[in-house]
Amino acid sequence: MSAGKRIAVFSLNPLFPDFSPGGNQAQLKKIALHLGEQGHRLSILTTRREGAQAAFNWADNVEILPLLRFKQPFPEPYFTPLYNIANAMRAVGEALSRADVHYSHDGGLIFPYVYQSIPTVISLRSIIYPETLQSAFLFQGDAWILPSEHCRASYEAAVAQFAPAVGARMRTVHNGFDWDVLRYTPPDSIFRLIPPEVAARPLLLFPHRPEPHKGIGEVLQVARALVRQRGWRDLRVLVPLWMDAESEPANRAYYASLRRQIREADLQEVFVFHDWIPEALLAEYYSLGDVTLCIGSCVETFGNTPFESLGCGTPAIVSRVAAYRDLLPDEHIERVDYGDIEAAVHIADAILRERRRTPAATLAYLKANFSLEAMVQRYADIIVNAQKKPPLRYRVPLLDNKTRYHLAPWCAMSSSRGIYHDFRAEYRADAALMRLARAHPGGFPAADAEAGQLRAWLDEGFVVPLVPPGKA
Repeated sequence: MSAGKRIAVFSLNPLFPDFSPGGNQAQLKKIALHLGEQGHRLSILTTRREGAQAAFNWADNVEILPLLRFKQPFPEPYFTPLYNIANAMRAVGEALSRADVHYSHDGGLIFPYVYQSIPTVISLRSIIYPETLQSAFLFQGDAWILPSEHCRASYEAAVAQFAPAVGARMRTVHNGFDWDVLRYTPPDSIFRLIPPEVAARPLLLFPHRPEPHKGIGEVLQVARALVRQRGWRDLRVLVPLWMDAESEPANRAYYASLRRQIREADLQEVFVFHDWIPEALLAEYYSLGDVTLCIGSCVETFGNTPFESLGCGTPAIVSRVAAYRDLLPDEHIERVDYGDIEAAVHIADAILRERRRTPAATLAYLKANFSLEAMVQRYADIIVNAQKKPPLRYRVPLLDNKTRYHLAPWCAMSSSRGIYHDFRAEYRADAALMRLARAHPGGFPAADAEAGQLRAWLDEGFVVPLVPPGKA
């Protein structure tokens, strides 16, 4: 085997020795461990949290350096004194000067001139946070990894207007999972966090961060209907407490508001709050549940939760939002239109009554299409073999009567509610746009739309212009 490469990695989010606060950090760890096992040497520069400043190793060849002083906790990491940003750029630049290749996980490093002299791979794991969006529009890397076709199509629709060649540098790599770990696991150690008397009841799982668009309001409505209308008097909803639940004002406000809503709905006994679940207990946690709910409006670029839940035997219900619309075929996942509480209640009630578990065919599909081995190998191939390319050429697109438009990738037509817009979290019953979208799936000419309507659709993000692709 040839000598391994020196890889400098940037992670805007903090990293921990044995704890992953979210799916993005968990995926980075999987990728880094694989690269380290292949003999490559990784230096991962990350944001440090107070009281967690010492370097540590995830494994041989994988060193974590919490040197960067971006604002904590998330969001608004760049809301920090300018010298912290300058020091971070210098630290990253020094690490790149000693490296053969640069990998930026989830973007976040929004200054392309820092990495202009080294082969650079960027993966963007979000489509809503400002620093990630800036990384997209300022992209000057050599390869760009996206976790789903929906994410890729969305970024290409926006960024390729200004850099037509960017699409040729994009690669879609689905998240992968260790199905030997994420499988039904008889609950045991999990009872340290979830009392056995709670675990013995019908359980809805809500394993999400404290962000309203993750769907806690919708879950409260589903739980109320199941208890009041469907007779599930002993139902319990498990809600994990984020690690900054007490120390961060925004999180305190979130949980205070949630507890108030629970009291007003008279569901205090139904909702059970517990500590955040460590990675080692995730399989037991999911195995414990009866239904996992992912029915919010969050614009997920992939969304690990339903996959993890299904792997452990627990059916999941997801909203038809963003990547949840098409990552799994309909026969392997339960979907509802966002906001359709009645449909979610009906499905959850059926799963509970039938004591339904993940079918064998779904488990086989997950293993065949979302394996950890395939994911980390694909990432390794792209990162290790990255070659420096010429800078992308940016220009302002000229939109005229010859321009064709199509429904934006973040919009989808509902069978009964009109056009759903991921970022607006609303439906638009626009007969003219629906007619054009159905009649011209490959794009409609500007002349086919009334000028004022077209400007409004473009301004509000319902349509995007089609731009001819360019060379990488």
